[in-house]
Amino acid sequence: MPAPRRVLELVERFESNIETYKREPYNETQVRREFIDPFFEELGWDISNRKGWAEAYKEVIHEDAIKVGGGTKAPDYCFRIGGVRKFFLESKKPSINIREDTHPAYQLRRYAWSARLPLSILTDFEEFAVYDCRAKPVQTDKASTARTLYLKYSDYPDKWDDLAGIFSHDSILKGSFDRYAVSSAAKRGTAEVDKAFLQEIERWRELLARNLALRNPGLTQRELNFAVQLTIDRIIFLRISEDRGIESYAQLQALLNGGRVYQRLFQIFRQADNKYNSGLFHFSPEKDRAAGEDSLTPGLSVDDNVLKDVLKNLYYPDSPYEFSVLPSDILGQVYEQFLGKVIRLTEGHRAVVEDKPEVRKAGGVYYTPTYIVNYIVENTVGRLLEGRKPGPRGNAAKLKVLDPACGSGSFLLGAYQYLLDWYLAEYIKDDPGKWAKGRNPRLYKGRGDQWRLTTEERKRILLDNIFGVDIDPQAVEVTKLSLLLKVLEMEDANLQTRQLSLLHKRVLPDLGNNIKCGNSLIGPDYYQGRQTDLFGSEEIYRVNAFDWQAEFKEIMEAGGFDAVIGNPPYGYIFSKEENDYLLSTYTIIKLTPDSYICFIEKSHRLLTINGRFGFIIPSAWLGGPGYKKLRDFMLNYSIATIVLLPFDIFKDAYIDTLVVTTKNLKPKNNHNVLAYVFPKKEKISLLDLSTLPIKNILQKDWETIDDHKFILTPDMLEIIVKIKSNTNKRLGDYCDMARGVLFNKNLLTETKASNLSYRYFEGDVYRYSMNYFADNWIEYGKNMREYPREFKWFEGERILLRRLVSRKQRLMATIISDTVINNKNLYILKAKCLESILYMLGIINSLLISKIYISQVSQAYKDDFPQVTIKDLLNLPVPDLDISKPEDKNKYGKIIFLV
Repeated sequence: MPAPRRVLELVERFESNIETYKREPYNETQVRREFIDPFFEELGWDISNRKGWAEAYKEVIHEDAIKVGGGTKAPDYCFRIGGVRKFFLESKKPSINIREDTHPAYQLRRYAWSARLPLSILTDFEEFAVYDCRAKPVQTDKASTARTLYLKYSDYPDKWDDLAGIFSHDSILKGSFDRYAVSSAAKRGTAEVDKAFLQEIERWRELLARNLALRNPGLTQRELNFAVQLTIDRIIFLRISEDRGIESYAQLQALLNGGRVYQRLFQIFRQADNKYNSGLFHFSPEKDRAAGEDSLTPGLSVDDNVLKDVLKNLYYPDSPYEFSVLPSDILGQVYEQFLGKVIRLTEGHRAVVEDKPEVRKAGGVYYTPTYIVNYIVENTVGRLLEGRKPGPRGNAAKLKVLDPACGSGSFLLGAYQYLLDWYLAEYIKDDPGKWAKGRNPRLYKGRGDQWRLTTEERKRILLDNIFGVDIDPQAVEVTKLSLLLKVLEMEDANLQTRQLSLLHKRVLPDLGNNIKCGNSLIGPDYYQGRQTDLFGSEEIYRVNAFDWQAEFKEIMEAGGFDAVIGNPPYGYIFSKEENDYLLSTYTIIKLTPDSYICFIEKSHRLLTINGRFGFIIPSAWLGGPGYKKLRDFMLNYSIATIVLLPFDIFKDAYIDTLVVTTKNLKPKNNHNVLAYVFPKKEKISLLDLSTLPIKNILQKDWETIDDHKFILTPDMLEIIVKIKSNTNKRLGDYCDMARGVLFNKNLLTETKASNLSYRYFEGDVYRYSMNYFADNWIEYGKNMREYPREFKWFEGERILLRRLVSRKQRLMATIISDTVINNKNLYILKAKCLESILYMLGIINSLLISKIYISQVSQAYKDDFPQVTIKDLLNLPVPDLDISKPEDKNKYGKIIFLV
């Protein structure tokens, strides 16, 4: 495709006046308006938002370049699809030498690397450079480092197809940009921003923990963890606030000059207390505060060199981080990993950092991807907002959203952002000028004449709507930190701060009544009937019983929470006392006591009528034999969606998971569930209900399935329901079944050793055939670890069935009559009441029965080789034939003949 006429005209005009453009008076703003904007319009981008999209969904965000510390505060352009960043563009005036100048390339790469974008563009129109931004930027890098494409303006006509094929709006929608990003990855190793920043703050923790333990020998282990966590949180909050223009730039950097660093740092903390009113900075007693003041950290001693080490690499140009564009979910991912470790004091009051026990058991900490959070929020909070009214008196203000295991706050951040976007869109739709007036305006006009929510309104939405609980006090503080940063995540932060100071209000809310610390699953009744003096203070602190009725009194008295969302812990380690309490408190964990099952039951108890529930949890409960009580429990609610996810949702954790959302309402007979099964190895990055080929499943059909297994393929479910309506017979009515033997291979002999010795079957079983050889002998029962107690299973006419289903997802069985012993990889079936076992062999090997079996077996949706179990196989439906009737006898004979 040739370059558009307008692009050719731009190239011609630039060439005709190049000397003028390269002179100093011709600035960056001019080149943007005259060349870069029209150039990207020809690539299909809505540069000036002519479509009138809401702020959250604009295709291109323009940032005014505010010079801070030698670099700009924000990239000049951010190109987005559906509100999701795809790439940055940093523009320069044509007098800059983009090919050789290291500063612009380093600046761009800092932005994109901090924002976790794979590619971004640097251009002055005369030159066009594309960078792989996955490599950690270093100030000494050459301009060519990580550069994957370089063009001159004269190349645009001939290279237009290449450019449009990667960076046009349509090409990004078709996936070309992502494919190019994969193919053009720089040879140099990448260091993603979350991993790099995690290493940085983990290093801070080590430094601070050792020094605080050394200089403050009276600190307990709990106090040490508290002090280190809060110091890091405060520094991160202030540093991010500096890059967002909320705090004076480089105030922390100034501490590198001179001594008494901790005392001077605390002066900044106290100023923040006066300004923000959050629990992050709370040093003096105040009336009506949810939590007590911090009287510990002000009196601590910390060496100057330790704090200077922490602060020295936080600023441009030494720092690779650009905090103004660091996404809140990236910060959450970092903290989720950070919270997986704890500081422990050893003998001699030495501090060591180690994994928490529950993290060691789980094999790590796994952060929920943002697109999963967004999907759950959309299908819970989004559904609840339908038909509601905005404003402090509107019914949306009454919406209460809870995460009962909030961790670093990813789900609450997602819900809060959704509410912010919804309120802004609703106010704009309903005469924005009206909402910008009065003593407490909800809107104001920011840069670019765009409507924005006031800080006071953002605070109100947070306090009215967002609630969380976590057993880990550090997690609670991190969630608060993330939400407080989100309150200040706005374009005109300085303006808002000045407005609030004029109103004599502090900038941030106290979240002590919203985000609380406690054990969501264990209430104060845990101690009833027990001698509380037998529980030491550390045990009481560890259990951390939580009283929902007291801590959220008004909400619980009003009926509960409107939405409960999250990613609860799986496989949490409980003590015997805790396990006994959970088994007596929760009704659905008798056979499979797992923390996430308790969270499902607890969450539904906390829901108000018509409330919405949404979790990402393991998928074994769909069909696993130990989860029938959970399935029965879920069938009491209107299940809205079930999406079975691929293996790669949690990085480095291979676990089958699904997303499930429900409505706290008894389902009607015609209630449909929206279901979808992702292929096992499919890569997903955006989970959007509108893009999924979603299937409708009649919820009551699951009640007709044995053990109420949740089959998510509608066509298969329909077949099974139809079959079950026509027969009550099961395979177990016609056959008995047993496993083979289990033994050590050294028990095999080449000759018959005794009267108990029999040929041993080696080889594989297929449909109606097998690779058969029996050269070795084994003594039946002797030294075997497991074996059937009756020898009849190894003689006479019988079926051998492969224990593992084949790669083609088929059951594999054949017939044998030789007297041989087989191992546990094969099952044996013998007829109970049939003239010929060939009839059962035909049923087992049929494609239909294989599909029915696979659809009902736990994990079978994902496993390459799902395992056959005796219970599941004997429970398969078979035709109800009466061979005394001529028609049925004819069918019976036909099957035997075909087999």
